[in-house]
Amino acid sequence: MVQVRSSMLRPWHFKILLQRGSATAVYLQIAMAVIEEIKRGRLAPGTVLPSTRELAESLEVNRKTVVLAYEELVAQGWLSTEKTRGTFVSSELPLQKSRTEAASAGAEPHISDRPDFPLTGKPPNLQAQLQQKGVLVFDDGAPDTRLVPVDHLARAWRHALVAHSRQNSLGYGDPRGGEPLRRAVSFMLNSERGLSTITDNICITRGSQMGIYVAARVLVKPGDTVVLEELSYPPAREAFRTAGAEVLAVGLDAQGMKVDELEKLCRRRRVRAVYVTPHHQFPTTVLLRPDRRLRLLALAEQFGFAIIEDDYDHEFHFTHRPMLPLASIDHWGKVVYIGSMSKLLAPSLRIGYLVASAEIIERAAAEIMLIDRQGDPATESAVAELMEDGEIRRHTAKARRIYGERRQMMAELLQKHFSDSIDFTLPEGGLAVWVRFNGPIDMNALVRAAEDQRVRVLPGHSFSLSAKPISATRLGFGRFDPGEMADAVRRLRRAVEQSGGI
Repeated sequence: MVQVRSSMLRPWHFKILLQRGSATAVYLQIAMAVIEEIKRGRLAPGTVLPSTRELAESLEVNRKTVVLAYEELVAQGWLSTEKTRGTFVSSELPLQKSRTEAASAGAEPHISDRPDFPLTGKPPNLQAQLQQKGVLVFDDGAPDTRLVPVDHLARAWRHALVAHSRQNSLGYGDPRGGEPLRRAVSFMLNSERGLSTITDNICITRGSQMGIYVAARVLVKPGDTVVLEELSYPPAREAFRTAGAEVLAVGLDAQGMKVDELEKLCRRRRVRAVYVTPHHQFPTTVLLRPDRRLRLLALAEQFGFAIIEDDYDHEFHFTHRPMLPLASIDHWGKVVYIGSMSKLLAPSLRIGYLVASAEIIERAAAEIMLIDRQGDPATESAVAELMEDGEIRRHTAKARRIYGERRQMMAELLQKHFSDSIDFTLPEGGLAVWVRFNGPIDMNALVRAAEDQRVRVLPGHSFSLSAKPISATRLGFGRFDPGEMADAVRRLRRAVEQSGGI
């Protein structure tokens, strides 16, 4: 049996088993093997096949034998040839039997579109915001990856890769994450955010979403009650629901979560956990004020629930020194703190962290062993090096300045193109603006009109626990340079007009 890897546009492996003593001619054996690969879908229409010389060498047969096989396949309509480009799987294949007929005849059909067995539960109610050429996306607050200090990161990553290779440490390691990065994160949290941690309090995750998912797995069992604000982060909501929790909502105003409503709810129901984004509330960007922070901690002590604090973009605060996290004033061990390097560097680097008591961290590590085993040692060591040598701090200062300028430009563009037809408060931090429309507007129609204008927006109801209509949208500005931002706002204005909103 010979395994051939064709030199085609879309590389593919297929196996040809030649029976040297068979009564069937070798060229026909080759032809039948190719037909079988096409029927199975492993060689798709348009796929380039190996040259006759290459295939003959691989099979250790005379080239004329392969030429005969290809000629037979062309004659039957399975292949087509172009003098200067080579031999391809035909775009118009010979008429084949139906899937049912093929299966009854013993042929192998393509994988079914649907399984022949039921799936459990319901899929999470989430939709990925994928990039599309020519479309400008007002995401939920993603960073501009063009700002990443690529040269410094590449140098640090190479250092880490070489060191780990020499030490034979690119294999399986600590599911909590590498010691250097946990140590660097601990130092950063203690010196800059007022926490009091050691490395045993840190678990590195693949972004903040994994931290939320793992926290839900550790803290919540089926039937437990978890409380979020009425407008909140959809992936967090779905993580708790997937863990079997009943997710309930409390109100939200310009001061953040309505803790009085939370207290009333706690008197009616046993609450297991409360998820909050107090620094830049998601999606509205408001800051949870100090008196409500203290009240929330007191309620956690009184009613015995855990607080899951998602501090997803702490670094980007523009008006004053960032307010310290809830975790920095937690004297009872009630807060599980989640942070991320994704907004600071790039989402694709997948570096987040979960901070809690050592016992919770050990449980989190056990969950990670089930779903991920561990992170990327080289990348973790590279980020640790950037933190230790001060490059992350320098990059943070530069990025904060640039995003601050973009925040101001976003406000000016919205005022220019929408005037008094919208209402928004310039956020004190974060990479998005929460915009409310003053007049009636069909947000679903706006989303469709925006697609026509090659711009994408997130309707306000996508952040709502009850999915009730909300004439608002979250407009992420971080990823746009000035030209892109101006173009995106103009397209949004046209989309609003097209949908009848102004």
